[in-house]
Amino acid sequence: MTITAPDWVQDAIFYQIFPDRFARSARNPNDNLTFEPWDSPPTVHGFKGGDLYGVAERLDYLKDLGITALYLNPIFASASNHRYHTFDYYNVDPLLGGDDALRHLLDQAHKKGIRVVLDGVFNHASRGFWQFHHVLECGDGSPYRDWFHFDPDRLTRKKHWGAYPGPREHQALAGGENSLTAIGYGAWWNAPALPKFNTDTPAVREFLFDVAEHWIKFGIDGWRLDVAEEIHDDSFWQEFRNRVRAINPEAYIVAEIWHESHRWLQGDQFDAIMNYDVTKPVISFFSNGNLDLKVLHQQSNYHGIHHSIDAHEFANRIDHNLGLYKPDVTYAQMNLLDSHDTPRFLSCVGGDKASLELAWLFMFAYPGAPCLYYGDEIGMDGEHDPYCRKSFPWDESKWDKDLLGYAKTLIALRKENPALRRGDYKRLWSADDVYAFSRTLDDTTFVVALNVSESPQRIHVTHEAGKNPKPVFGEASDIFVDGRLKFTIPARSGVVLK
Repeated sequence: MTITAPDWVQDAIFYQIFPDRFARSARNPNDNLTFEPWDSPPTVHGFKGGDLYGVAERLDYLKDLGITALYLNPIFASASNHRYHTFDYYNVDPLLGGDDALRHLLDQAHKKGIRVVLDGVFNHASRGFWQFHHVLECGDGSPYRDWFHFDPDRLTRKKHWGAYPGPREHQALAGGENSLTAIGYGAWWNAPALPKFNTDTPAVREFLFDVAEHWIKFGIDGWRLDVAEEIHDDSFWQEFRNRVRAINPEAYIVAEIWHESHRWLQGDQFDAIMNYDVTKPVISFFSNGNLDLKVLHQQSNYHGIHHSIDAHEFANRIDHNLGLYKPDVTYAQMNLLDSHDTPRFLSCVGGDKASLELAWLFMFAYPGAPCLYYGDEIGMDGEHDPYCRKSFPWDESKWDKDLLGYAKTLIALRKENPALRRGDYKRLWSADDVYAFSRTLDDTTFVVALNVSESPQRIHVTHEAGKNPKPVFGEASDIFVDGRLKFTIPARSGVVLK
């Protein structure tokens, strides 16, 4: 296997954190500001006061869970709680504790063997971004006028800017008019708060590359790239990769792309993508009739899911995914069940814990790096934004301890067995609402079987002669080998045999 992704990614257990909602620390110098009550329902514009010192103070919790890498939603100065509206790319938001808090988090995380990947928003900035604001003030007199896509009539003051749209501009945008003419500049998805960079401008490219280099030199372990395909320029991402890797050859570069991504995964741009192409069939199969389509369809990328699927269709879709890319890409993918951009998995399946447990077992035995969204391990639910971005409840009486124990056990199983991380993958069975596969490395083979049905199911799969496998996770009965491995799996459960 030719490795282009960092070798450590295959062994990583990621944990995604939305910084405003994970943990507050009294150490934050802004702790005297007025924030929303921590346990109150999340709002679109409100701040709970989570910070990076708070993340650092909870590293022991994460280490005990088995986490080896963090993916943080954006942390740079911004006037939004999600911080995808970047004001200043060179400074950590003071509400998160500033640069000192990131330095402290990196130092403490690295001491515990936990890597930290940051969210890079390089397609668009914000209305408060200095260079953009400079043009709003100075028009065509600004030396930054080619940093974004501007309407010439606004640049020459023949028309007013619509950066904060009035009724007329809102009506134009709602009617489908492009933001360039409706408000005077190109914006991501025509959202006035998100002016899109003109990455054809050499000064813009150099600025963004320098930002990427700056934080890699600071000590971060990689970049998750927001809406990466919106920068429709292979040469941009090729140079981005070259400059990041020149500083840290082990830096992980993973892109937010929701569909097949051959173009970007040739080894010269991204190491991997957030693997929503696996998330979708996982939700459809393991839900087994528990899908809440009203909740699921709050995320437009899930509109193609209309019902649960059977084991055979699931197996075919997994085979398709496994065949899409070279093995080194497949084994570096970021696999996830949910994120800040989706309803939480539990809400998508009507709160059914068995669906979540089955999906976890699959994810932690599947090639690629599994990523837990903060709080899923203790049973957090939530519909689409803002409800999928609730504050983490540090009152342990609110935790689902059984679910937490289940997650810890699965993570430990993956970490203790290289075959579950690096082994070959083989489909074994896909019928009667049961899907089974094997992971093999050297002379070690695991058989993983998942029964989504409401009744026990007996299956028989090909197996090496002379082996007498036993369950190392979950339950199976009537295990018998007569040239094939035969066993019975309880309803709505999974088992790992070795």
